[in-house]
Amino acid sequence: MTERTGPLTGMRVIELAHIMAGPVCGLMLADMGADVVKVEKPNGDDTRRTVPPEVNGESAAFMIMNRNKRGIALDLKSDEGKAVLRRLLADADVVIENYRQGTMEKLGLGFEDLRKENPGLIYCAVSGFGRTGPYAARGGFDLVAQGMSGLMAITGEGPGRPPVKVGAPVSDITAGILAALGCASAYAHKLATGQGQMVDTSLLEAAITHTYWQSAIAFATGVSPGPMGSAHPLNAPYQAFPTADGWINIGAANQSNWERLTKALGAPELAGDPRFANGHARMDNRETLVATLEPLFRKRTTEEWLAAMEAAGVPAGPVLSIMEMHEDPHVLAREMVVPLTHPTAGPTKAIGLPIKFSDTPGKVARPSPRLGEHTREVLAEAGYDADTVERIIASGAGIVADA
Repeated sequence: MTERTGPLTGMRVIELAHIMAGPVCGLMLADMGADVVKVEKPNGDDTRRTVPPEVNGESAAFMIMNRNKRGIALDLKSDEGKAVLRRLLADADVVIENYRQGTMEKLGLGFEDLRKENPGLIYCAVSGFGRTGPYAARGGFDLVAQGMSGLMAITGEGPGRPPVKVGAPVSDITAGILAALGCASAYAHKLATGQGQMVDTSLLEAAITHTYWQSAIAFATGVSPGPMGSAHPLNAPYQAFPTADGWINIGAANQSNWERLTKALGAPELAGDPRFANGHARMDNRETLVATLEPLFRKRTTEEWLAAMEAAGVPAGPVLSIMEMHEDPHVLAREMVVPLTHPTAGPTKAIGLPIKFSDTPGKVARPSPRLGEHTREVLAEAGYDADTVERIIASGAGIVADA
């Protein structure tokens, strides 16, 4: 489980992050080969207490966010803990943190402090609103970012309904992915120049990136788009339709797919209907279009329509539950659900790496660490002898090691 593959093999990362956005960055880098050491506070990342559910006493939330990482526990408020961290950072490529602005600086561990000791260090800061601007000092959460980004204004059933957030914490997850992209880009610069730099992204900016289509409409028209359920703001028909036993998503946005759809539905005359003749007309008459198509889709089951759409070449798919997605044969073939064995939880599963590399494949091979599981191992690699390691663990300075 210690063998590493992937394009970032050789990158050494110290993760000081907690909960979600920062840990997503760490797991992405780890999956692509980086050696990620997660540094937790003595009582652990708060995600360890995000329960239920638990598996044999282990938090399911913590396990899914922290696979492929090694783990140690340090009290960064103690001199000993800070000394150990500085030693770990002396030859690290990347440090990831998602504390409020000023927290690391108060500890003497801010970007300017650390770059003096390691000019090649890439300092990745993930926060609610970024390190500059009038909101920089605010704390941020996914819900807040979704609301301020405009996402909650375009999500939901339709106008006049209560605001709805996207079901997944998209700003947290996307911020972590953007941070990983930033770290990889800064690492390429470091390999060329030897110089590190600050990588700064936020939940708000991550959420804003999901508004490209709606922002384009607002820029062009001066009007803010509203929620449309599963429909598309620029194309139709492109949404979910009820069938005889469930729902099916239809992506017949362009003209050729629209014409194929009318034939698959047994209503080729709709292709010549002037109300639906082209994309512009279909968007102008979207409500009428939907009202015309819904009775047709209700005549057959989802599976029957999926077969018909595949035969006709119309992009379509079912609306799956999370468990159904986990069991989908294509999802499994793409290794997006992978088995792991945790030393306490036992057999479990994780979400796989969503990027495939032909020559340097990443992989999910290590379960999430127990609290302080790799403290002795990591400190030994940092040059501490065994007696010193045991002394500082026994000193009560907040350095925790798994028994």
